[in-house]
Amino acid sequence: MKLPSIPLALLACVLLTGAGCKSPNPPAPTPRTSSAEAPASGANIQTVSGNHRGRLAASHEPGTFDFYLLNLSWSPEFCHTHPGNPQCAARPGFIVHGLWPQNNDGTYPEHCSGMAKPPNAAAYMDIMPTIDLILHEWQTHGTCTGLNPEGYFSRIRTAFRSVAIPSMFAATQTPPSSIKPDALLAEFRQANPTFPPESFALSCGNNYLTAIEVCFDRRLKPEACQNVRSCRANVIKIAPR
Repeated sequence: MKLPSIPLALLACVLLTGAGCKSPNPPAPTPRTSSAEAPASGANIQTVSGNHRGRLAASHEPGTFDFYLLNLSWSPEFCHTHPGNPQCAARPGFIVHGLWPQNNDGTYPEHCSGMAKPPNAAAYMDIMPTIDLILHEWQTHGTCTGLNPEGYFSRIRTAFRSVAIPSMFAATQTPPSSIKPDALLAEFRQANPTFPPESFALSCGNNYLTAIEVCFDRRLKPEACQNVRSCRANVIKIAPR
């Protein structure tokens, strides 16, 4: 019978001491990661890893898109891996990540040209938590809407204020540590009975809630999402505040 291979350091420890010994090279623990990652530049800006819901569109002409996707990020999950980000000090719940132009075929435009940056980004901190995030979202998504900065952030404000957040996520409440995706979406549908049920989608990373997304037409009327797939986990975890 072939004996299993034993590291020499471990074998020597057993022979000399007769005691139980730990392996000299234990496997490193796998850290929990979030789907929110800092960009390659190193700036501590909340962004969603991977594609922004689909694949890049062939056209990046400002104003050429079909609908908006409002991304409401669950801030505690981002703050788990970015505790030093300015947005984390206030321990918020859902925050506006952005309002993203999307196409019905699952594509999206990004970084459209010819649009100046917001002259007063601080004016929009009532709806988005940091200047860095405001500037990032404008450059990446706002430039593709065909709107000027004031028009774009005014639309974000209108869309965000139209969505009711379920009471289970109120600042005075402690949300469940885990929940089925369908049950969480049902909470948002119940809190927003005038919205089409299919207008809500759920985003997750490593089985943790990262965002709730809401689809609007170009006039900011809620509509059923097209080619926006929800998290397929059986159960998702919710990071505490």
